[in-house]
Amino acid sequence: MTPRLTIVGAGPGDIDLITVKAIKVIKSANVILYDALVNVELLEYAAPNAELIFVGKQKGCYAYHQNQINELIVERALKFGHVVRLKGGDPFIFGRGSEELEYAKEYAIEVAFVPGVSSSAAVPASQGIPLTKRHVSESFWVITGTTQSHKISGDIALAAKSTATVVILMGMSKLSEIVQIFSNEGKSETAIAIIQNGTRANEKVGIGTISNIESIVEEKQLTNPAIIIIGEVVNQRVDLSDIYSRADLAQQNAKRSA
Repeated sequence: MTPRLTIVGAGPGDIDLITVKAIKVIKSANVILYDALVNVELLEYAAPNAELIFVGKQKGCYAYHQNQINELIVERALKFGHVVRLKGGDPFIFGRGSEELEYAKEYAIEVAFVPGVSSSAAVPASQGIPLTKRHVSESFWVITGTTQSHKISGDIALAAKSTATVVILMGMSKLSEIVQIFSNEGKSETAIAIIQNGTRANEKVGIGTISNIESIVEEKQLTNPAIIIIGEVVNQRVDLSDIYSRADLAQQNAKRSA
């Protein structure tokens, strides 16, 4: 079998938000290496004889370090053929997908990429928060809260000076610093939302302002994995509960008539 690697975006968590192409690729895999943020229900699409290997990180504990994952990709591809690297969200957005593709290519392994629905846009949308809106926000930043050196990203300070919506991934451990940065820019009353386990059944949401968000986080016991959204668009949140209820009812009626 030809050794090949396909990096696949699993989407933000809701299994219905994976793409049709991604499902086709998962079905064709000989080996699947999957991360902690991947909904494990997606593994049910795998072939019965496919090898499933968890390589994710949970609460700072690594099943494999990145260099070990790279080596595992190559070893399994050369031995079994098609390796699927299943990663949460979109693997080209803070997912190190490009690094794994580059490493595999060094060993003459065929590579491909299937984009995923990014949590940076889908999670706010699932709570009715538009990242852009006419007369409110003309652009948005997507920033990692924590760099490889475990420090807060310097881009957050730049974004805090703008009028754009700011979306921060992997930023919960830096929340106090983020609050201080925005407060220093005179934005203590700017709206902020924190969404934990976005699009999943156990989703939790905290909404407030820069000045009170830390107490809200403590009250609601919000933690990782979570996305932080800062900006006036949080106040433009649309109540989607009625829409979801009607959609669920329509789906139930369709099943009864099928």
